[in-house]
Amino acid sequence: MTIPASARTFWDRYAASAGVPVADRYYDTFCFGDRQSLADELVALVLAGHKRGTAGLYWAFEADGRSLPYPGALSVVTDWAGTPKCVIQTTAVDIVPYDQVSAEFAAIEGEGDLSLGFWREAHWDYFGRECARIGRLPAEDMPVVCHRFALRYPAPGQHAQT
Repeated sequence: MTIPASARTFWDRYAASAGVPVADRYYDTFCFGDRQSLADELVALVLAGHKRGTAGLYWAFEADGRSLPYPGALSVVTDWAGTPKCVIQTTAVDIVPYDQVSAEFAAIEGEGDLSLGFWREAHWDYFGRECARIGRLPAEDMPVVCHRFALRYPAPGQHAQT
């Protein structure tokens, strides 16, 4: 995958700081969510060390022709405006039905009060919007990509140059 020009300098700084070759592990550049307030809030949670996972609708990956992240993959996360904010490394990816996402994963996502109840309500709304976008109906058994990751750059509590 090609690193977009908007993230190239940021990626190059990360690569120089990594101490090991990383070019072959680049996966994607993206922001979380589907609106500015959500995207900016969620990347701030990553930078603060609270968010260590994210969930996506498997059907959306299929509809958009995107491959799934894989353990070891590195991604640049941006804010809504597209400004690179951090690099994350995928540690695990599981696909589970929506109604079988665990309380542990909900807490790892780091959102709201960290409860499974909050996770289900917020993600039902989000996945409902994604389903509408791709022409599907939300269902209790819709496949969810549970993506766990670690913050790699900047170090927690530090700010990276953009």
